[in-house]
Amino acid sequence: MAYLVMDACIRCKHTDCVEVCPVDCFYEGENMLVIHPDECIDCGVCEPECPVEAIKPESEDDPDGRWLALNTKYANIWPNISRMKEPLEEYQEFTEKENKYEDFFSPNPGEGD
Repeated sequence: MAYLVMDACIRCKHTDCVEVCPVDCFYEGENMLVIHPDECIDCGVCEPECPVEAIKPESEDDPDGRWLALNTKYANIWPNISRMKEPLEEYQEFTEKENKYEDFFSPNPGEGD
């Protein structure tokens, strides 16, 4: 069971989680992060670091496998990120929004390290 980045990360992109990851399995998109499920060692240290609670165990909030597929796809495309950066400027406006994927997800890569 891997950990996955879910909808809450979109347009927030806090990177507190990447600082604590012992295997550097985070990848950066333009407006969110993903975890490579095959690289994640299931240690769980990233989950409590996320201020918007966007990181969940694979089995918890992904019954249809949608987030597993998204994390897997983009972890293979986007650049690796292993150091903390500032969140997106608009994060406060988007912290409480739900179902952000449909309206705000960007498939574009971020800068990485």
